[in-house]
Amino acid sequence: MNIQWYPGHMTKTRRQIEADLGQVDMVAEIIDARIPVASRNPDIDAICAGKPRLIVLNRADQADPEGNRDWGRYFRGKGYAVMETDAKTGKGVGQFAAVSRELLREQIEKWHAKGLVGRPIRAMVVGVPNVGKSTFINQVAKRKSAKAGDRPGVTRGKQWVTVDQGLSLLDTPGILWPKFEDERVGLHLAYTGAVKDDIMDVETLACRLMTDLARRYPRALEERYRMEFSPKEEGTDPVAYGYELLQAAAAKRGFRISGGETDTERMARILLDELREGKLGRFTLEMPEEMIE
Repeated sequence: MNIQWYPGHMTKTRRQIEADLGQVDMVAEIIDARIPVASRNPDIDAICAGKPRLIVLNRADQADPEGNRDWGRYFRGKGYAVMETDAKTGKGVGQFAAVSRELLREQIEKWHAKGLVGRPIRAMVVGVPNVGKSTFINQVAKRKSAKAGDRPGVTRGKQWVTVDQGLSLLDTPGILWPKFEDERVGLHLAYTGAVKDDIMDVETLACRLMTDLARRYPRALEERYRMEFSPKEEGTDPVAYGYELLQAAAAKRGFRISGGETDTERMARILLDELREGKLGRFTLEMPEEMIE
């Protein structure tokens, strides 16, 4: 599944971020804790090099707690500050100001030495589409300032949001990269809705998701869909294996089309919806030990 999705506004966004970096003191990168690799744009490291960085593991409440711990340790080892949040409910968001001040502690001391007491921290918020950037900003600001939505590409232009006298945030549109070199990156973004469903075959996507979940979280599938299955044998096509699981789940739900065949398309859409809504439980589809440095 070769997913290519780079709308024109993505190119504009990159240029905009580069131009605005001189106006900010730090960069807060919002990523999806369930897919910390796929939901990080590798361009951001190059674009924001030299700026203090904060990694926000958003949707941490939907990710595997062990995965959250491992990824926090990984990013701190890279020199980044890290915090876990659930922007939708606001959990963990309240620590943002304190974490930012600690990240910029030396810079703030320099400001004070120059008499710049009370100078606000200016933070740029970046990330790929649909990781919760605008929702995060709204929670930090305790009001609906940044436009948020559950579809990729809702935020289009830059938006400054003043939280209080000590903190201002710059919201930016989501930015993806032109090509997903690793097929898994495209798949994982598609699983979680960061790329639009209508640019790919939903059944094929659901088959790959079934295969991934069967390998990492088989109990979640067994409990949610009341199905039993054998592990995928080495060499088995992942789509074919996933399709068998999709058929089994559709049969358990009683999804049929005319002629009595299982309605795998309906099941595919429900699988993706339930995963995105957290109904399958907490999961992390990528772990630090799988990183290729």
